[in-house]
Amino acid sequence: MHETVSAYLQMLTLELSGQSYNKAAINRELIEKLDDRSKAAIEFKHGNISAALVELGFPVVQGYKPRRNFQRRALFESLIKQISERHLLDDAAVKAVELPATAPVISEFDKVITPAPRPEASNTGDYKPPYLAKRDYMAIEARNRSLGLAGEKFILAYEIWRLRQHGVNKLADKVEHISVTRGDGAGYDILSFEDSGRPRYIEVKTTAYSERTPFWISANELRFADNNDVEFRLARVFDFRKSPKFFTLAGPVGRHCELDPTTFRASIR
Repeated sequence: MHETVSAYLQMLTLELSGQSYNKAAINRELIEKLDDRSKAAIEFKHGNISAALVELGFPVVQGYKPRRNFQRRALFESLIKQISERHLLDDAAVKAVELPATAPVISEFDKVITPAPRPEASNTGDYKPPYLAKRDYMAIEARNRSLGLAGEKFILAYEIWRLRQHGVNKLADKVEHISVTRGDGAGYDILSFEDSGRPRYIEVKTTAYSERTPFWISANELRFADNNDVEFRLARVFDFRKSPKFFTLAGPVGRHCELDPTTFRASIR
């Protein structure tokens, strides 16, 4: 366990610092140390580590999708101990989630929309990790206004493209960036339309990390989604800095996510 966590955190520190590294070489070295583990087993454990880090509010290594069913106590204890000893990781994580962002230029929008993640089995109830006192990096990222605005512009461009592809140019011309033109209090960010002309109210949540990264949603946004369950869409933009993609969730957010009633942290089921 210790060696696997150490290798993962080494990769994460390098990635967050913007340094290149050879993932395959690090894993080969790890396999040599753990001669009873296969490459597939190592990859699966890295997915477990990603899932644990998501719960701790940490970024994860790109390419290791969170796998939520794991031996929680042992993994969290190893992670928390090693994270506390890696001061460079804290510095790198803060800088990474605070980086400014700009909307990408996309010509093939049909390749950026993905299905929403399927609900996963989880053993989250059998052990709750102690709060990692330093900070919740994903909460810091959620407050990154530059990243949020870039994600909104990305979805705005997609909606205009979608409507033009469907031949409804007059509706495409009416798509509006509500959070810019009317402010943040509307309960959604973008006004778009179905081909029929019915409104589509879109709230955009953007992360540079995986599709299962938690996001934060306000009480006003939750109410608006509940009151406009047919027209409301939440666009979850992920992998934004490297290969931006998104999926949509229709209707009330609680239909798809576990919601913390005090922090309004939403986790995809």
